[in-house]
Amino acid sequence: MILARKIDTVAFDRPGGETCAKSHGRPIDLDHLSDQTFGDRALAEEVLRLFCTQVKQALAGLQHGSAKERHFLAHALKGSARGVGAMQLAEAAERLEQDSASEEALSELIVSIEKVQEFCASILR
Repeated sequence: MILARKIDTVAFDRPGGETCAKSHGRPIDLDHLSDQTFGDRALAEEVLRLFCTQVKQALAGLQHGSAKERHFLAHALKGSARGVGAMQLAEAAERLEQDSASEEALSELIVSIEKVQEFCASILR
């Protein structure tokens, strides 16, 4: 007996129209986002758009703000990133929140933000 391996699909189609496989290793776990939005694709897209807007706005503050501003921005990003499934970004934000004067933590968060922005651009049309 041959068992076929089932590939779970996620809430969004890729830009080329093919279906995405389970979202392990992606900047945003679309399975998590789908769960959070009860499988409502339109809601998931809207939540993702809002998150991507928040990330874009936070980036300038992170790059040019004081350590205190970085702390608050990192805290806000941590929570919203967890909500949409951007777990790597959430972890990087948590590290900066814990040490908002750390240039290394800031650089790590910026890299995570850039990955999320690229991912959002590739799936949101």
